[in-house]
Order: sequence, then structure tokens, then C-alpha cells
Amino acid sequence: MPSPKRSIHVVAAVITDARGRVLLNRRTENRDMAGLWEFPGGKREAGETSEQALVRELREELGIEAQVGDWLMDVPQLYPDKHLRLEVRHVRHWKGTPRGREGQAITWVAPDKLARYSMPPADLPVVAALRHPDRYLITPEPEADDEAAHQLWYTRLAQALEAGARRVQLRTPTSAARVALAEQAIGQHRNGVQWLLNRDIELAQRLGVGVHLGGEQLALLQERPLPEGQLVAASCHDLAQLQAAQRLGCDFAVLGPVQATASHPQASPLGWEAFEALRAQVSLPIYALGGLGADDIVQARRHGAQGIAAIRGFWPD
Repeated sequence: MPSPKRSIHVVAAVITDARGRVLLNRRTENRDMAGLWEFPGGKREAGETSEQALVRELREELGIEAQVGDWLMDVPQLYPDKHLRLEVRHVRHWKGTPRGREGQAITWVAPDKLARYSMPPADLPVVAALRHPDRYLITPEPEADDEAAHQLWYTRLAQALEAGARRVQLRTPTSAARVALAEQAIGQHRNGVQWLLNRDIELAQRLGVGVHLGGEQLALLQERPLPEGQLVAASCHDLAQLQAAQRLGCDFAVLGPVQATASHPQASPLGWEAFEALRAQVSLPIYALGGLGADDIVQARRHGAQGIAAIRGFWPD
């Protein structure tokens, strides 16, 4: 019978300078995952608070006296030999000049360049949380296939964008009129909005936007359906689908339902504990879905989520 995995609580810092750059540490040759870049920090010892552990670790690693700032997220991650919980805090103020006191290389990186650095699995969701929205709007379909319903749908979409929606999934158009509606929305609001089309790979290719894959598509595809630069996401309900999404190189996934939802009343909700257990087994950024809204974002991030995906939670009434 295999021995139980040890549990480790690590506190890491997103250290940002006046230019908005983020400091990364490179893991030395005498450590596991040597050569990978990570957010600096270390294990919380018995009797320490998270703040105390991070101040001590940054003093030992970088020679600075840090002022620990806001909490960003927790990332549960399952490794072959351990259960890791990575607690991430912002650090914007410190005394001293950061340097690699343990022989490690350090570097300052612009946020939009972070994805170029090879990192351990637990650090990858942190990069996504720093760079991408914590809300993923899934639009409902227009209530009817006529001009009045289309205009009402478009008005509500414009209201959602004005309210701050920046990552949006459009439901698959099923008629020429709805294709035109999608083209109008994307054409008029392309700047600053990340668009994805539900399931329609061909139309996404033509419009130069992302695609959101259904769970059934994950089993059929052998490779990423769109090039880098066009987002690929996936709806997942279990570990096999999450692993398939990761294997295809999806940029993120949606996992749920976490809670009971009126749109899928027959689906059994996962609950946060099961959501976290699944999230820990992949390194994908994941949005929590199902009966959730903006008030649940902090709760979601405590369980390792990028944020919340929702229809009713983000669609104006």
C-alpha cells in the first residue's frame, strides 16, 4: 500500500516594481524541478502565520524586508510525492535590493511575458490570474430568431461589456441571422474583449477569434484546433475531460456545476471540495461554473479557480 502523500503549505509572493514588472526566481540544481522559474517564497513552518513565513523566506532568498500585501489566490496542486497548497500574496513595498542569496538567478518580467517562462504546475494558474479576467461571461442565446429579439440580445451584450466583461463566450449561431449577429458584436467590440464561439471551430477560424469546446469535442480532437493567439477553452465535468483539455493545449477550462443551477437541474453539483480535488490534478487555469456569480469569486480563488464563469450571474436583466 503506498504511503500517504505529505501536505505542504507554501506561501509565495507576486513582487511587483514601480514599472509593474514581476520578480521570478529560478530553481537551483539541488532542488526538484530544477531550472524552472517560480514566484519566490517557501514553506510555512509550524507556529508561523502566512505573513511571517513569507517575510522570513524573502529575507533568506532575496535579502529584502518585505511588506506583505493583499492575498491573490490559493492553488491546490497534487505532485507525485506531496499535496501542495500554494498561497499567493502581493508584495509591492520592501526595503533592500533583491538578489539571489541562495545562488539562484532572478529576473524581472513584464506581466505579458510571464507565459514565456517554464514554471512548475502550481505557478501556472497564478500567471493566468495576473494576466486574464476573473469573470467569464457566457451569453444566452437570443430568445427568438427575429429582429426584435436580436436587438434586445445585442443591447444586453453591450450593457455587459460596458459593465466590464472582457472574456465572452458567444453561443453557437444556428442561422445566418445569428452568424451576422455574432459578426456584428465581434466587429464592433474587438478591442479589449476576448471573444470565444461555443463549439464552432470553423467560424472561429474565419473570424479570427477563440473557440470554446464542448466535452464531446475533447474526445474527438487529436490536436489543438486553433493556433496560439486564438484562445481555446473547454467545458469539463470530470478529470478525464480536464486531462484531455490539458493534453490539447487549451488555454483554460470551465468546470462544474459547482452548485445546483436552474439551467441544468438534472446535474449533480460537485461542491467546492470536489472542485478543488479535480483542479489539483491539472495545471490548467479553471473557471468555476454553476449557480455562481461575482460574489463567489473570492471563494472560487480559495479553491484554486481563475474566477467564475456564468450566464445569469453576469448577463443584464
